[in-house]
Amino acid sequence: MTTIAVYSSKGGVGKSTLAVNLAWAAATLSSRRTLLWDLDAQGAATYILGGGKATRTPAHRIFAKDVPPDELIRPTAVERLELLPADASLRKLDRLFFDLGKKRRLQRLIETVAKNYDRILLDCPPGLTETSEQILQAADLILAPVIPSPLSQRALDEVVAYAGRQSGRHAPILPIFSMVDRRRALHREALDQRPDWPVIPMASAIEQMASERAPVGVFAPRSPAAEAFARLWRGIEKKAAAR
Repeated sequence: MTTIAVYSSKGGVGKSTLAVNLAWAAATLSSRRTLLWDLDAQGAATYILGGGKATRTPAHRIFAKDVPPDELIRPTAVERLELLPADASLRKLDRLFFDLGKKRRLQRLIETVAKNYDRILLDCPPGLTETSEQILQAADLILAPVIPSPLSQRALDEVVAYAGRQSGRHAPILPIFSMVDRRRALHREALDQRPDWPVIPMASAIEQMASERAPVGVFAPRSPAAEAFARLWRGIEKKAAAR
């Protein structure tokens, strides 16, 4: 089993979009038993995949070990893809991790469900916080979406520096250009400087995800966006399979 975190210190860079589409690719293109764990209190991934169903148990209770994770896990419309949903209670997560003082609580919780999955994707909240430390400890690979702009690339530098200050080894960090518009000179310049980074385009199909309540591969399988997610996943799957 491989745990893949989609993480950035900056919001609005396409983390949930990336997490949802890669989870779909893992389940559909690679036929992997996949769990998408939504750790972001905004719950964008939960909204897209959750089908409008709500749980009565607040998500933060998993981390206090009041309830096991599998009690909240639910199926999605995608075969082999399950969801551990988020809700507003996760706004308390940083404080909870701080009070618990357990640096590997997230990792230990992942281990309790690991036997049921081949791939676990974490849709992470932004920031450099107690939750960030938990993610760095738990993930086998960290995907860092970066908009081709100075502020977004600065956020990546912050994540890399933050990870370097943590004790022990952390997972490899894979930067990914997201929301790319090649008509913009600033974007083209950034891509020229980092030609080896994967690219996810700015696309109307991606914007439709919220209204379709589905990954791009479901309703626009031949779109450039769907092809970009599939190409990215194939590279990630090679890294995961080689572990």
